[in-house]
Amino acid sequence: MIGRRETLVVIAGALLVASTGAAYAQAAAAKAPQTAAAPTKFVTPFKGEAAIEMTPGVTKREGTLVVTTFKVKNVAPGPLIGFKVDEYWYNKKGDTVSGSPSFRIQKPFMPGDIVEVTLKSPYATDMERRMTMFAHTNGKAKVKQVPKFSS
Repeated sequence: MIGRRETLVVIAGALLVASTGAAYAQAAAAKAPQTAAAPTKFVTPFKGEAAIEMTPGVTKREGTLVVTTFKVKNVAPGPLIGFKVDEYWYNKKGDTVSGSPSFRIQKPFMPGDIVEVTLKSPYATDMERRMTMFAHTNGKAKVKQVPKFSS
């Protein structure tokens, strides 16, 4: 009778281990994504002075802010990493009176991409002229103003 009990305990233990292993396998299969995500492709960033085009900006006052909007197109041969736009406002004497926080593009600015830029500066009564500066992580940007983008 002792041999049967030990055999019964061994069989019950084996079944328990087998069922637990199957449950873990099913749980792992359920957590796996159903479709494989496309692999991330590395792109070599453009270095040096990048060529970009911009449309004429529209500037209007909205309450206590001066809002400037325009579109920018990357015409450089490679993607721009860390692309940013800064705006500064000056008075008649040439002193800085206002400016907007930097507009940044978080992902690579690929060749041919068009981005709408919105800059918001606090209003000051002696705002006379503005200067917009463009840059990217690996250099500056040379801007060409165009009435509309070419294809």
